[in-house]
Order: sequence, then structure tokens, then C-alpha cells
Amino acid sequence: MKQLMFFGIIFLLSACGYKPSVHYTKQMLGKNVYTEVEVSLSDPENAVLTKDALNRALYRRLKSKVTKKRDSDSHIKIIYKSIQFRPLQYNKQGYVVYYQADIKLDFTFKKADRIEHRSILGRYGFAVRPSAIISNDLRFKAIEQGSIKALDEFISYLGAKGVLGNG
Repeated sequence: MKQLMFFGIIFLLSACGYKPSVHYTKQMLGKNVYTEVEVSLSDPENAVLTKDALNRALYRRLKSKVTKKRDSDSHIKIIYKSIQFRPLQYNKQGYVVYYQADIKLDFTFKKADRIEHRSILGRYGFAVRPSAIISNDLRFKAIEQGSIKALDEFISYLGAKGVLGNG
């Protein structure tokens, strides 16, 4: 009886034309993707972190291959607009113990004659010791994690565009 129910559910899901959102995102991006991150002269390390995070996200989530521009089906360009660290929580002595990094990224997606622009704010909260300054390690981690959140949102956006038939 359990086997019959299992096959019934599989049949219903496949018969109704269900496709996961990843299917539509892959359709939007294509198999080969070229990625570009505009380097900020004031903070060049961030571009490297973001490009690595984008390449990992594309491979892990979509199994897309990052290629050279001439071999690509689509192109994603990211520009850092701003990075801010805001104190969110203070202890009884008035020292900041929790910060939030706000990373604003501009995304441009190009495929054939289609262009999509989207500005996304990635946020990442993190604790620090009272009276401590934000170390470079914490700063880089916050920027990387905030960028990954923004990238995830952008990938979801592309998937939604594909589901809606705009792909």
C-alpha cells in the first residue's frame, strides 16, 4: 500500500508539470556563465571575496560552469555600491556588542539581447567583544556573508523571472 501511495505521489508531481525553481534559473543563466566584479580602488579585497562567492554559489546551487566571456551563455556583472557597518546592540556599559554589515550590490545580467538590472542589499549580523573594534577577519567575513545573501536573492530573482515566463 505504501509503495502504491509513493508511486501515486510521484506520478502526480510529474504529471502536473511541476519543475523546481532551479530549473527555471538554469534556463535563464544557461550552462556557461561569465562573472565579473567591478573592483573598488578603495577596497579591492571585497571584489575578490564577492567573485569567489558568486562562482561558488553558481556551481553549488545550479551546477553552472563559470567560463571565459567568449564561451559564455550569459554574463553577470556586480558593482559594489556601498558597505556600511551599523551598531545594533550595546551592553550596559555602552559598548557595541553586535553589528550589522549592509552591503549594497548592483547586479547586471546579460543574455543575448536581454538585460536585467537589480540593486540588492545583503545583510549580515555579527557579535564583537565589548569595546573591541571590528577586526579585518570579522570585516571580511561579514562582507562575504552579506554578499552571499545578496547573490542568493539575485539568483532567486532570476528564477522567479524564469517561472513567470520572462526568461
